[in-house]
Amino acid sequence: MSRATEPSGGERIRRFQKEDTEAVVALWRACDLVVPWNDPHKDILRKCSADPAGFLVAEALGGEIIGTCMIGFDGHRGWINYLAVAPKDRRRGLGTRLVRAAEEYLEGLGCPKINLQVRSRNTTVLAFYETLGFRRDDVVSLGKRLEADG
Repeated sequence: MSRATEPSGGERIRRFQKEDTEAVVALWRACDLVVPWNDPHKDILRKCSADPAGFLVAEALGGEIIGTCMIGFDGHRGWINYLAVAPKDRRRGLGTRLVRAAEEYLEGLGCPKINLQVRSRNTTVLAFYETLGFRRDDVVSLGKRLEADG
């Protein structure tokens, strides 16, 4: 995304800035996205060193960070991570606008498909993504830690 956008609710979506760090981590905690094996501060540093343009925040009129989206592209698939909307700001379309901003960013890079991971117990979030056209792929997600965060 080349510029900040102002959605209909008055929020604006813009690129992450270093001074957003603590507000972003607090938002992720409020949204239950932080797990013991991922240090959110390290995740932010990793993203900013690899592709800072692919890290978006949604900012309310008063400057409060109320949404985030990390976007990645490896040349084969795009990824959405840490999509978060503050609980008090949900169901107003902000999550959809963040996903659309991610899609726009990835399309600009020539990305043919977006992948994302949702914890299987999070049925509300699974339903949200399905309304946006995402479908379950018949795959098993595997992971291997190369660096222990926690």
